[in-house]
Amino acid sequence: MNSLISFILVLGVLIFVHELGHFLLAKLFGVRVLKFSLGFGNKLIGKKWGETEYLISAFPLGGYVKMFGEQPDEEVTEEEQAVSFTHKTVWQRFGIVLAGPLFNLFFAVFLFWLMFNFVGLPDFVESGLIGQVSPGSVAEKAGLKDGDLILSIDEQKITTWTQVSESIRDSEGKEVQVVIQRNQETLTIAATPTMDKMKNLFGEEVGERYLLGISRSEQLEYKKTSPFEAIKYAFLQTWNLIVLTLMGIVKIIQGVVSTSELGGPIRIAELAGQQWEAGLMQLLHFTGLLSINLGVLNLLPIPVLDGGHLVFLSIEAVRGKPLSEQAVIWAQKVGIVLLGSLMIFVFYNDIDRLVRQWLAA
Repeated sequence: MNSLISFILVLGVLIFVHELGHFLLAKLFGVRVLKFSLGFGNKLIGKKWGETEYLISAFPLGGYVKMFGEQPDEEVTEEEQAVSFTHKTVWQRFGIVLAGPLFNLFFAVFLFWLMFNFVGLPDFVESGLIGQVSPGSVAEKAGLKDGDLILSIDEQKITTWTQVSESIRDSEGKEVQVVIQRNQETLTIAATPTMDKMKNLFGEEVGERYLLGISRSEQLEYKKTSPFEAIKYAFLQTWNLIVLTLMGIVKIIQGVVSTSELGGPIRIAELAGQQWEAGLMQLLHFTGLLSINLGVLNLLPIPVLDGGHLVFLSIEAVRGKPLSEQAVIWAQKVGIVLLGSLMIFVFYNDIDRLVRQWLAA
């Protein structure tokens, strides 16, 4: 139930923010907005205020803003051209289309600012606390366990995880004496680091070094900061996650990251439920990350996505006239096939993951 509630809450907010971007820019440029819908398909509930009907529709995985004169073949009188989307300048239409993804990105900045300003900047607690011992590693065979606090290595006092890494790296494969605290006991464990491959976030090998097979604790502390510093770090966090998202897309295309890692609505609901149970800060961070993903993915140059429309408008700006209606229709058909195939694939991944979990239980 938590997964469902958090999924509806998170996705509903992100869709609303995205469509609000299109809506506000359309209004700013004088375009008549006919419908503002959360969801696709049949109307569940709706209310008309002014010239716009506000809807909640049956299929929740998206939304839309319907503007007057949006279709090139739509009949528009000379008097109505002032409120027609098609009759706005190419740059005004570009701004309206771009506003949706940009609102998602700026919404992420806002969420991170809330976190940093009211809770503080997250940072790892500096210590020698072991977060995880890799199964089958030298550390496990030597007797080290999750939660052990490393006090010293070869009589060198340990206060930070950097010191742990450096001591193991500089051992040159010789046996080290690791003094740990486990509950109320102080123990000395001998372990011999082995040369092993280092991998980055995407699983690519980036070199070799001596390792024991331990990783630091994920304990965080929050450092108070000013509202202006929080803004700076919120933009920095958003930028870093944008870059990471783009790198992830590239790695999937290159085959470095398996397509089996792609998740759909079911996976998002599972993660949203987990973050809900972990606490408000985790849920806000997850929402910010999802907002960035939504913004970046919508900017991909795929027809029917905002990025595809931006490509059409850019071509129109260069040519001085829009692409032919037939070319746009064919491009959109290709985009629909691509998106439809992707949706089927991620649903398959979600179901396959659930079946595997059920069989393993």
